[in-house]
Amino acid sequence: MKSNPFPKPSAKPLSQPTIKAAKTKVPVAPAVRLETIGPEEAGQRLDNYLLRWAKGVPKSHVYRIIRSGEVRVNKKRAEPTTRLVEGDVVRVPPVRIAEPAQIAAANSAQTKSRAQGFSDKMPILFEDEALLIVDKPAGLAVHGGSGIALGVIETLRITRPELNFLELVHRLDRDTSGVLMLAKKRSALVEMHRQIREGHTDKRYYLLAHGAIDAGPGTMQLKFPLHKYLLPNGERRVKVDPDGLPSHTALRVVKKLQQGDVAISLAEAQLKTGRTHQIRVHLQKLGHAILGDDKYGFEDADKRMRSKRLYLHAHLAGFTHPRTGEKMRIESPLPAEFAAMMQSFEQ
Repeated sequence: MKSNPFPKPSAKPLSQPTIKAAKTKVPVAPAVRLETIGPEEAGQRLDNYLLRWAKGVPKSHVYRIIRSGEVRVNKKRAEPTTRLVEGDVVRVPPVRIAEPAQIAAANSAQTKSRAQGFSDKMPILFEDEALLIVDKPAGLAVHGGSGIALGVIETLRITRPELNFLELVHRLDRDTSGVLMLAKKRSALVEMHRQIREGHTDKRYYLLAHGAIDAGPGTMQLKFPLHKYLLPNGERRVKVDPDGLPSHTALRVVKKLQQGDVAISLAEAQLKTGRTHQIRVHLQKLGHAILGDDKYGFEDADKRMRSKRLYLHAHLAGFTHPRTGEKMRIESPLPAEFAAMMQSFEQ
């Protein structure tokens, strides 16, 4: 099944709204809770399970109680990324839960208006009873967090209240645009996670990189091991490290553009593994950082070129439909900023 054509995403990165917490007391949950995972919860990551259960609890606090060992799965410490299995027993320590009035405040008329504005700039590429696939703009996070009240998932839950279940199948960096899949059924989410875990999906990105990449006539296989770490301010970073996790990106150069002594390359990156910031760090290691990358890029060169965003776009997702078994290929058009940047080199 092919996706229908939709308008291109907005060329302007979206600013994130903030919501001031209501100054009301919040009740404390019973001392320690032991939650048994049922079939509807099975397959979820531990952090996502806790975030949905502990409404109103700051995301940073949820991660802290996991890492400190206060949260246990079957009496053992667990990672935020641990996949829960039916029958698992999760120990949850006392946490402060938001009152209904606070939750209602988050769904105020002002918040709904902001969510609708985001939704209007996020075209639907495909939708049926199992999946919702959108074209995420650059600048919009996939979920809320520290300092971010609305992400894609919060936006869609507000603007699509008729959906009883809606979860992210995968994630994109805040500044990356393109194809983003969400599941409308628990069974669809579990099946899509299986396909991703077993390497049965095809995820491809277009990118603009600094310099003329010499990839030869074929495809480059980038296999740099990656290690995640935290900066002193708590911000997450990734670096190439021999002791890191194996990662694999297939890179194909589509076009090289030159203007005086400055060159850029349009390339397609195919993910073979899905590590955090994988494409961005692999291109940095290659010596051809992605344009507009404020974490791993070339700041001075980006300023000279007036890069207005991260030039990384998820343009294709290939997978098997979780219900029908049909082979799917969902595509997103190249954003206007890419065309404008390349045109500036062709003048």
